[in-house]
Amino acid sequence: MQTVRGTDRKAGRTCAPVARRVAGKKTAQIAVERDKEVKRILEKAARAKNTDLEAWEFAIRSAVLAAGAQALSGLLAEIGSGRRDEPTLCACGARMESNGVRGKPLLSILGPVAYSRSMYQCPVCGKIRYPGDEELDVKGTSRTPGLRRIMARTGGRSAFKEARDDLKSLAEIEVSAKDVERVAEAVGEDVERWSSRERKELCLADPPIRPDKTIPVLYVCCDGTGVPMVTSELKGRKGKQPDGSARTREAKLGCVFTQTAVDDNGFPVRDPDSTSFVGAVESVEPFGQRLYAEAIRRGLFNAQQVVVIGDGAKWIKGLAELHFPEAIQIIDLFHAREHVAELCKILFDADEKKAARFRWRWWTDLDEGNGEKIIEQACREQPANPALREKAQKEIAYLENNKDRMRYADYRAQGLFVGSGVVEAGCKSVIGQRLKQSGMEWSLRGANAIIALRCMIKSGRLEDYWESRCA
Repeated sequence: MQTVRGTDRKAGRTCAPVARRVAGKKTAQIAVERDKEVKRILEKAARAKNTDLEAWEFAIRSAVLAAGAQALSGLLAEIGSGRRDEPTLCACGARMESNGVRGKPLLSILGPVAYSRSMYQCPVCGKIRYPGDEELDVKGTSRTPGLRRIMARTGGRSAFKEARDDLKSLAEIEVSAKDVERVAEAVGEDVERWSSRERKELCLADPPIRPDKTIPVLYVCCDGTGVPMVTSELKGRKGKQPDGSARTREAKLGCVFTQTAVDDNGFPVRDPDSTSFVGAVESVEPFGQRLYAEAIRRGLFNAQQVVVIGDGAKWIKGLAELHFPEAIQIIDLFHAREHVAELCKILFDADEKKAARFRWRWWTDLDEGNGEKIIEQACREQPANPALREKAQKEIAYLENNKDRMRYADYRAQGLFVGSGVVEAGCKSVIGQRLKQSGMEWSLRGANAIIALRCMIKSGRLEDYWESRCA
């Protein structure tokens, strides 16, 4: 390829025609190869004795993609090379010089396309820029924005190998599983950077002086689930393995949704499409900021009532008291019942019928919001065995510490949810289905990138993020 040094004007006179000729040749070559393949398929279909609609469909699709790729190559031939109205400046402030035209193969949703653009080099620090790449949003990548969006979505939804196969089968896009991984994680990291800027703006903004209370009830729920990690991410961490080591790290997930009405039986109804998710493998403090910012975005200051639902974990209680001090805090009823069932098992281990009888009795007391009654009766049934007594006291302490957040009869009378099923389902659908498949192990960077991407997808905000990149 011809290389010409000189000013922007020289690039305009000399480099641009060369770029267009080279791009045209590459485009023509790609088009010819595709046309031959399409022609071969169509001829084979025509010679077939029996009608083969499927073959015709795929042949015509290939023809359409080939024509689209050829048209796109023609459009790109006019971008990124030639005279520039404004000087190209380096980050150091120096004016960069044109250093000829360089070709760059691009893979698009239409297939491979040829592209050539001017290269600029700083005479002071030697850094290189391709303004055309920046204009087309292909800086540092050979994948077009449209293809990256599709790869990110498929890689965020399923295993990278499955995403690769889907792209090949459904869109005739041939990429490797590693390509899908790189693109999906890169987009996920950019999603997190975008979300971080948004969170900062939300948290720094002054709350409205007289907000309109247009949201009847806003719920905030959070939970944690283990994500399998590579060995290097687990050094020094205690876990549940036989040797005391850890195999996972906790991913914290939060969700926010709203409730406007109850059904004919008085049960609360979650507003359709009102659930949004945030999550990451991180400590409580940054996660609390993350969830608080999402609640603000969803209308925290416009809510007539805020409800925080959790499983009674200390970190959830602390988070709620710090960021949502005026909220009603509710212990998830299912978790409360689990603790009561475990208490019965400890107290009446030798008598299964008695354990079952007390379990059903105390579950009824729970539904009535009468935790004090359970605690009082459990204290009278303390086992003589010291080990069992210690376990029983631990469960009784859980009930004692959370009894004021177990007034389920009162919550139901107000038409409120008493379960954290939404966030628990989210732990499975947002994190478990994608990050906890058999044989998977994640780096912290990779896990958080995919979690950020999946939260954005599940919250219905991926298009918001993508449009912001063009703003």
